[in-house]
Amino acid sequence: MTIKRDRLLRCLTDAKHNEFVKIITGIRRCGKSYLLFKLFKNHLVKSGVRKDHIIEVDLENTDFYPLHNPLNLLAHIKERIKKDGRWNYVLIDEIQNCQKVLPPGTDLSSIHPDDRESAYVTFYSVLSELRTMRRVDVYVTGSNSKLLISNVATIFRGRGQSIQVTPLSIAEFMPLRKGKESQSIFDEYLTFGGLPKCALLKSDSEKKNYLEELYRTIYLRDIVERNKIKNPDVIEALLDVVMSGIGGLTNPNKITDTINKVAKISTSNKTVNAHLGFLENAFLIAKARRFDVKGRRYLESPCKYYATDTGLRNARINFRQNEPTHLMENVIYNELVRRGYSVDVGVVPLETRASGKHEIRQYEIDFVVNKSDERIYIQSAYAIPDQEKRAQETFSLRHVGDSFRKVVITGNLREKPWHDENGIVFIGAMTFLLDPNCLENP
Repeated sequence: MTIKRDRLLRCLTDAKHNEFVKIITGIRRCGKSYLLFKLFKNHLVKSGVRKDHIIEVDLENTDFYPLHNPLNLLAHIKERIKKDGRWNYVLIDEIQNCQKVLPPGTDLSSIHPDDRESAYVTFYSVLSELRTMRRVDVYVTGSNSKLLISNVATIFRGRGQSIQVTPLSIAEFMPLRKGKESQSIFDEYLTFGGLPKCALLKSDSEKKNYLEELYRTIYLRDIVERNKIKNPDVIEALLDVVMSGIGGLTNPNKITDTINKVAKISTSNKTVNAHLGFLENAFLIAKARRFDVKGRRYLESPCKYYATDTGLRNARINFRQNEPTHLMENVIYNELVRRGYSVDVGVVPLETRASGKHEIRQYEIDFVVNKSDERIYIQSAYAIPDQEKRAQETFSLRHVGDSFRKVVITGNLREKPWHDENGIVFIGAMTFLLDPNCLENP
């Protein structure tokens, strides 16, 4: 079955021939290879590109193991580039598997210690050279943001373009569930997430087994090996704490205390902070910082963490905390990021008077989202059974004190957008998730 990823495919087709290295990133098994080697390759062939002008290298395939050496990789690709005036398309999967090597005959002892790292040939060297070749268009996938995204600007000097692939959105997931009701689809998505292969499995037990196996054989092993973690128990305990508390305010100190006291594993704030970075670099989690909307400044602590995929989150904690309130908030966060917004957690400080004393209380807005000069304040409210709950959910929005749009996304899934007496827009979760323009035209 073909899974359509039209938005992502359009990102690739729009970027053709722009002289940038196209770097396709995202969590493992989210569909990067399928996007590049199936959907994009099909587009090239249908556009008239000859197959011998498409050079494919799968660095996860053992047949290509010798190409983990960047010198071999470059030679392999150069041998296959056609110099006939037509475009050549180089597609490389999981580029981070390419290791750094010293050129033959290099004597490190003759190089100053500060300069030794630059003596190595890396995959960055390969991509930089390919990018400068005439009529060669380069596309690579990778599963580590530290190795790829963070080095786009420096290594490629502004000639790298990052395209992030996420698990399936609900809009991409729904065609796989034709004939099912919205509530059933929504509940399944909250529980099992949007990893493509998981979405194609039929039974709940198959989905559970698949997600749990991914943790054991792919994600944890990759993080431990890549970051040379000496005590894997710490990263496992950290995952349990973070995944149990998605959407809750926390910080490394609090997480460390929980690991030490509850999991009975001795660790430090420094280690936990570093390991959180490893999880972010592997795209398993994402961090949302707190933003004071009145003071217009970021607050250092606490922050929130969200799971890249709710199915993986639930699998990590054995499907024992299936809270729709937090899971819906997580899905909304992921969708906002998918749509290109920068997403923060809002804080509205208000002065109150209690027992004759003045004090400042902080009220939360789930999301403050920005894109260019646009800002929107968003609350996630799974259930609003009465006027009291509605007043509670909109309290912080009503006290922001500016004219930017305010939105409440509700668990009344198909609720069409409407405005209350304060100008706050209410919209159902499925209406929001299925319409990429609903925030622009509420």
